[in-house]
Parts: sequence; C-alpha cells; structure tokens
Amino acid sequence: MNRFDHRKYRPAGGVTLDTRRWPDRAITKAPRWCSVDLRDGNQALVKPMSGAQKGALFDLLVQLGFKEIEVGFPAASKPDFEFVRSLIERGRIPLDVTIQVLTQARDGLIERTFEALQGVRRAIVHVYNSTNPAQREQVFGLDRDGVKAIAVAGARAVQAAAARHPDTEWVFQYSPESFSQTEPEFALEVVDAVNAVWRPQHGQGVIVNLPATVESTTPNRFADLVEWFCDRVAWREHLLVSVHTHNDRGCAVAAAELAVMAGADRVEGTLFGNGERTGNMDIVTMAMNLYSQGVAPRLEFADMSAVVAGYTTATGMAVPPRHPWAGELVYTAFSGSHQDAIRKGMAHHRERGGHWEVPYLPIDPRDLGRRYEEVVRINSQSGKGGVAHVLERDHGISLPRWLAVEFSHVVQADAERTGSEVNSPRVRALFEQSYVDVPAAWVVQRYQLRRDGAAVSADVQLGPRGHATVLRGRGKGVLEAVVDALERQFGLAVEVEHFDESAVRAGTDADAMACVSVRVGNARGVAVAFGEDSAGAALQAVLAAVGGVIARAGYEEVSVSNG
Repeated sequence: MNRFDHRKYRPAGGVTLDTRRWPDRAITKAPRWCSVDLRDGNQALVKPMSGAQKGALFDLLVQLGFKEIEVGFPAASKPDFEFVRSLIERGRIPLDVTIQVLTQARDGLIERTFEALQGVRRAIVHVYNSTNPAQREQVFGLDRDGVKAIAVAGARAVQAAAARHPDTEWVFQYSPESFSQTEPEFALEVVDAVNAVWRPQHGQGVIVNLPATVESTTPNRFADLVEWFCDRVAWREHLLVSVHTHNDRGCAVAAAELAVMAGADRVEGTLFGNGERTGNMDIVTMAMNLYSQGVAPRLEFADMSAVVAGYTTATGMAVPPRHPWAGELVYTAFSGSHQDAIRKGMAHHRERGGHWEVPYLPIDPRDLGRRYEEVVRINSQSGKGGVAHVLERDHGISLPRWLAVEFSHVVQADAERTGSEVNSPRVRALFEQSYVDVPAAWVVQRYQLRRDGAAVSADVQLGPRGHATVLRGRGKGVLEAVVDALERQFGLAVEVEHFDESAVRAGTDADAMACVSVRVGNARGVAVAFGEDSAGAALQAVLAAVGGVIARAGYEEVSVSNG
C-alpha cells in the first residue's frame, strides 16, 4: 500500500432520514450565540493569553453584544480559576451577560468549578464526557454503560453542587463530546439519562450541546443528525439545543448554519474561527452571512477594523487578508472588469437607492467601517473602470470613456514597470504628468472672446510674462477660433479628434474641465485643462495638446515667440 492511500480511511456514519425538513427552511433570525474564545480559543494558542489579555477580549466580546461567554476551565488551571474570580469579584460581568465555564464530569473538578463561581449572579456550568467509540475503547476502556454512568454521575454532582449555592441562577449544559462521531442512538440515550437527573421539565435551565469535536463528514450529514436528535430527545420543548462545530474539513460555518435550519437554537464559536487544529466555527462569518441576507445577527460589527485589532492584540493571531467579511482585501477589486462593474453599480445605487445590489460587493463595505477607498485599488490587472473610479472617487475627476481607456494604459505600464500596486496619489501624479502639465510657452495667461453673430473671435496671450505670444483667430466657436489662430500664426493643420467638457466637483479650485485629443499632421496630442469657466479650460486644453505635439513629435522648427 502506498503511503498516500485513501483506503486506510472509511466514510463517517450518520442517520437515514426518510423525510428531511431542514433543506426547505431558511434562517430568519439569529441563533443564541456563545463565544468560547476565552476557553476553546485560548487553549489553542501557542502562548495562552495573560489575565490582562483575557480581560480585554472579554470586554470586546461584551461590546460586540455576546450575552453568553465561556470564560474558562477553572478546575483545570490556576490562571483560569483566577480569571473567573476576578470577573466576579470586580463586578465586571454586565447584568445581561452570563458567563459559562467548562468542566469534565468528575466530582473533584465539579467542586472546584463551583468554588470558582461562588457569588456569581448567573452562570452556565458546562459538563462533558467523551461518548464516541474510539475514545470509549482506546482511551477509557469502557463500554456504553460505563460511559453513560460517567455522564449521569457528573449530572448528579453538578445538581448537588448547585443546590449548595441557591443564590445563583444556574443553567446546566451537557455535551456528549464528539457527538458527530458517536452512534446517534447512544448519544440520545446518554443525553436523556442526564436530563432525567436534571429534570428540565420542572424548570431547571438546560442546554444540550452537540459538538462536532472533530469535523468528520459533510454539513448536510451533520444537519441530518441534529434534526434526528431534535425529533427524538426527551423534553425537547424545555431544552435549548446548541451546536459546537470544528473546522477540520473547512465546513464549520456551513455545518452550524444547516444545524440551525435543522432545529438548533444556539451556536458556540469563536471570533475568526480561532481554535484547535483548523479552528472552531467562525462566529464573525456566520453572523455576517445572516446580515448579508437581511437578518439581524444580534452582534455588532460596525467597526470591523477595531474588532480585528482587539482580537489580534489579545491572541497574537492574525486575520488573513482574504478572511470572509473581515479580511483586509475582501472588498478590494484589482480586476478591470470587476472595477468597472463596481463603479457603475455604486453610481446606480447612489441614484436609485433601494436594497444593496452592487456587483461583486455582497454588502456595503461602509457597514463594517470600511472606506470606499479600499474597494478599488490599482495594479497591472486593472482596467479603465478602476482607474476612472479612483480619479472620480478620490479627486473629483470624471473622465470621458476614450480618455479613461487611454489613461488606463499609462497606469498599467507604470504598474508593470514597478511590479507593485499604484496607489491613489500615484494615479493622480501620472494623470498630471501625462495630460495636465503644460509646456511653459503654451500656458494661457489671458484671453478675450468676442461674438459677432454666429462667429467667435479669440485673442489669446500665451507664454511667460515678458515673452508672451498673442494668437488671434476666428470661427464658429471657441475651438474653431483657436484652431484658426494656430493655422494663421504657425501654419499648423490641427484636427480636434475628441473634445469633452464637464463641471468639476465642488471643493476644488476649478469649476470646469476640458479633455481634448488633437492631431497635428501624423502626430497626436492629448491634454486636460481646468479653468474657472468652460471656455478657458477648452482653450488651454487645445493649446496644451498642440504644445505637447510640438515639443515631442518633430515640429522643432515651429517656435512660439512674439507674433
């Protein structure tokens, strides 16, 4: 057998459902969330969090809206015990927040857990034991009855310890660890035995948590298990059914979503999926998935950058740039066709409003505190739409299509030359260098236009003071007048290929912009000019384009001097 041989594995088991209901359901409200960042997430870190880091992360989770937060395994470590005590003794737990602690189903650990919780107003005691056959046989050497006896004994110990602290409101939670790898009928048998002790039908708050401790099958098979369980568990109407999925197959979020469709009331997970091996269920992703479908997630991510910063500071873990919803690049388009569609879609939304339906942007990035400046960025893969979008968004310059196409080649060449991204200031600098900068001899100092019936006469003074040139021409409009002047004075046959003028966004120094391309013989020139009025911008654009041709395209014999 080869070392890489799939035959050493077998498919995971499951249940057979004759009539599944969950595929026809949609999630219309958020589940109850429980963050396990401070326990499950913390135990997965190379360097576990300090007390100060835990405190900062706890405060962040509260700010985000979590109402249930698993804060540690106080019987397993001194730092966890001391952190739980500090939360209680310093009054750091808001009235609407319930802390949760984890313990194995062992008498000594349960007693120590309740010692840590002394004086708490309300708490969830989460007790678990492994039920799957691999651990029964290989780790504990017990049969089904032996494993069930551990669970029942743990339930009784939790109940007895809680009775000694009647001033606290207790909620009990039981997990058959590795539920998804346990025979379904046996997991159900153990849960019913635990609840026979706790008696949720008489008012005891109980959560039954169904973990995919190691993700071993597809999300739909897990949903089948959850629906099968919810249909058969005793006292279902008195229980909260929770799920706790891991990401070994990369499907933890999908498994949790389908589990909610299958009947789960509650979801445990961590920020950005931090957790053992490939991680836990990512609450940020699942909550934002709901948000993008118009469902209130009951968590607040309006400042996602602050969430990322707080998480990174506390855990030392980075959020990948392509992380769904929160990654640095997830709302960024470099592709030219994507940029063009985004630009047009955003313009459409500004004009018409309504539901958000902008191409390539599943949500409005501003909802998460992201800037539109981050949406379209330029590199060698970008096209005219992206370049035009950056100029319009950041600099108030709207280019006609022909010039957007031309300028995109300028920007692309720069990106290919440097091999890096072209940022917004660089885009503007390239635009100025390519089209706006005017040879000194062709700068319009002043001009005068006179209309005589259908004709326009133009007197234009060019060049530096003391060395000015005066052009005089006549035509049906400003462009014809200046072209006529160039032919009269310099013998230049100038053809205007493209001409566009537009108003400039409020807040800039100019009121008008003119874009022009001209042909002088076999040479072509393009220029953009800004002015206080459209006529001045048009004159300067034409003269700058012609001046550029003369400066670089073999018209050295033409000199601009006092005429």
